[in-house]
Amino acid sequence: MGITWRRRALPAAPLALALLVATGCDSTPTERPEPTAAPSTPTARSVARVCAKPAAGPAKAPAGAVTVDPAVVGDLAAKTRSSPPNTTFWLAPGEHRLEPERYAQVVPKKGNRYLGAPGAVLDGRKTNQYAFGGSARDVTIRHLTVQRFVAPHDEGVVNHDMADGWVIEHARVQYNSGAGMMAGARQRVRASCLRGNGQYGMNAYKTGDSIRGLVVEGNEIVGNNTGDWERRRPGCGCTGGIKFWAVDGADIRGNWVHDNRGVGLWADNNNNDFRIEDNVLEANDGAALMYETSYNAVIRNNTIRRNNWVEGRKGADRGDDFPYATVYISEAGGEPRVEARTDKIEIYRNVLEDNWNGITLWENADRFCNSPANTSTGYCTLLVKDTDRCARPAITKAPLYADCRWKTQRVDIHGNRFVLDPSTVKCTMECGHMAVLANYGTYPNWSPYKGRRVAEAITHQQYNRWHDNVYRGPWSFLAGDPSRRLGAGQWQSTPYRQDTGSTFTPQAGGRDGR
Repeated sequence: MGITWRRRALPAAPLALALLVATGCDSTPTERPEPTAAPSTPTARSVARVCAKPAAGPAKAPAGAVTVDPAVVGDLAAKTRSSPPNTTFWLAPGEHRLEPERYAQVVPKKGNRYLGAPGAVLDGRKTNQYAFGGSARDVTIRHLTVQRFVAPHDEGVVNHDMADGWVIEHARVQYNSGAGMMAGARQRVRASCLRGNGQYGMNAYKTGDSIRGLVVEGNEIVGNNTGDWERRRPGCGCTGGIKFWAVDGADIRGNWVHDNRGVGLWADNNNNDFRIEDNVLEANDGAALMYETSYNAVIRNNTIRRNNWVEGRKGADRGDDFPYATVYISEAGGEPRVEARTDKIEIYRNVLEDNWNGITLWENADRFCNSPANTSTGYCTLLVKDTDRCARPAITKAPLYADCRWKTQRVDIHGNRFVLDPSTVKCTMECGHMAVLANYGTYPNWSPYKGRRVAEAITHQQYNRWHDNVYRGPWSFLAGDPSRRLGAGQWQSTPYRQDTGSTFTPQAGGRDGR
């Protein structure tokens, strides 16, 4: 029983050259490695280096705007309260402060616009939790630096209450605790610097799972998760450059996502209809991109390099043979019954260079609706309205690959260039893998997915396909489970028949297995 979704087209909103400021980058937070140099690969025509020098705001107050005085503590919040909706506020140069009270914040009215003059900064001084909150729609924040707020874990500083239709452009949201910002439906985040925030640059989660039509374009997303939350709460899945949760329709394009502690971009739990294109994803400690328990995406024209060195090496040091991926597709796939602009996950025309591994397609045999192994507690797939249908004992009467589980299926990987120099990555046999695999199903004892059934399905039955790619370096391939390591010849032969039309150029002493 599927859910009926209305097809809709997201606004095209082409990336303007004005969003990409080609200046040097000073965007490294304290105690983070220096950002890598701008890529020269053909797919990376421009890099969104906006942290060093974002576009300047108006030097004078626009006609009709309310001027906000940095010398008056709380002036911004007070003038917002006393002005009608659709007011434009111009923040004069200098450091603006809220009242020195924990919950002091600006609560915009519908259609308000906040414009920062050159040098305008809204500073929470490590005292205020939130900068902008409330439920007003269609608020705009431009040319403003928002910094040093102390939002709690999983909460955000800008658009704290996840209101719809906000536009954040040419802003710096930096050095805050929690997330730099939250997201609402139709939110646009453009040409902004999301830097050095304690948990996320942006937490794209909204109460009620109602985010639609999100655009993230031309931003620099760097050095986030300074709180190192995965170490403090192992397995929390609560870190990265941006985390997306139950977002239906997102265009993520032209961003520079780099040097984040953890995952660069992480779409987790019932996301659908993503286009992730023309980004540069590099030097993130974890995967460049994770697409997990989600549906229908196009991932194209990205430059992806030097990712997952930190987490990959940690895994290798503890003897973990799981292929820590650069692009990790986990219980996610194409599903024609969920309405979107595509009915598969298509990964094409990307350049992946000197990452720990390549692309891993994974499915946890024990993870399905109502299973204790489902870490998205209380959630079921988008294909099941009545979750009781997936509860014990009902699920034991369902077909093996029923709609109660998220499936890694209909993934089409083609036209990519995969380059690996082990001497650069400083690894030997533990890196340089492509993988399609699942664990042996064991849990819970009433599960209908026990044994190797899921591994066989993801490998041979769910239309997952590599073809027409270019490989340079000593790549190997894992199929079914991590112990089944294949060379290129075995990977292309029966029973796998993967990478038809692809070319392989192993380095001297490589492990192509021909």
